[in-house]
Amino acid sequence: MADSPIPAPWLDRLRRSAERRRALGRDRAIHPPVGLDVCSNDYLGLRRDPRLAEAAAAAARAHGAGTGAARLLRGTTPLHEALEAELATWKGAGACLLFNTGYQANATLLPALLGPGDAVFSDALNHASLVDGCRLARAGGAAVQVYRHLDLAELARRLEAWRAEAAPGALALVATDAVFSMDGDAADLPGLLDLCGRFEALLLVDEAHATGLLGPSGAGLAEHQGVPGQVPLVMGTLGKALGAFGAFVCAGPELREHLVNTARGFIFSTALPPPVIGAALEGVRIARAEPWRRARALGHAQRLREALGQPGAPSAIVPVPVGADAEAVRLARILQARGFDVRAVRPPTVPEGSARLRITTGAHLEEGDVASLAAALREILRLG
Repeated sequence: MADSPIPAPWLDRLRRSAERRRALGRDRAIHPPVGLDVCSNDYLGLRRDPRLAEAAAAAARAHGAGTGAARLLRGTTPLHEALEAELATWKGAGACLLFNTGYQANATLLPALLGPGDAVFSDALNHASLVDGCRLARAGGAAVQVYRHLDLAELARRLEAWRAEAAPGALALVATDAVFSMDGDAADLPGLLDLCGRFEALLLVDEAHATGLLGPSGAGLAEHQGVPGQVPLVMGTLGKALGAFGAFVCAGPELREHLVNTARGFIFSTALPPPVIGAALEGVRIARAEPWRRARALGHAQRLREALGQPGAPSAIVPVPVGADAEAVRLARILQARGFDVRAVRPPTVPEGSARLRITTGAHLEEGDVASLAAALREILRLG
């Protein structure tokens, strides 16, 4: 075998890093699916729906396999514009802009919107993409303040203190997940809108785990909490409940125009391919037309929580706290051996000492599947 082309000092660093991860029980590896899916974000069971596959094939036949360019060059097809219009209507927004991933969108939005003297206020349990967006905004001169999870009183104090000291013309932005991906709980959007109104702050809500699943039409948490169309900046994804791939930002036309001209992740990325857009359009149509899918997914989650003695939550995410990293991995392996694809979630994805099993329920599951999973969990957790 040829010697590694990696310089020796770099190999030493990589090996030390791997040893530290193994010692902490945090070594990660890529594993294929095993058994029944109770860990993905395919909440509506659309990922393998033949209607999405046919829509993707039709889009490929009509528009090609790829776009060949960024949107500002030659990467826009009529399908892109149709999907943006459909999403804007669904979310009650004035406009929409597609992005390639939710991570790219969140990491791009904040540095595009904030500059020197501005500030972003971020919930402590926001997704890593928002955390990294905050870091990029800080590199551009913005201040970053993290408030306790869901603590609107602390957020109000921080906004008030910042406003008292901020320079004239400085702007504030509040960023939050709608449904928090590792806990399954939800933000108080009416309360956040009230606070942002008082302090003239822009509210950014990441509805990745709410789009398609919550609200009378599946539009998301804003609709579910009675404030549809009132959140000025909403990010959502196409690869979770909608069964396809990609992300979008719904906002007013002024914000969309600003992002088209300043969001580097949008400007410098090849546009999403037509088959993906075709599948996403079909996913949106089905999500809106078949409400039984979200009712089924949410009902499964509620039954599982009841079996585990957990309080209710407005999501299809059921976290099972474990604590120790190695124990979470051990329990996940037991469940996988019994035919349930459960994965362990460890730091830095969650805070230190809060490793867990993250279980999700989807419309593809039967009631018997959920009952069997609940029984297995109660046994290995020694509940009851």
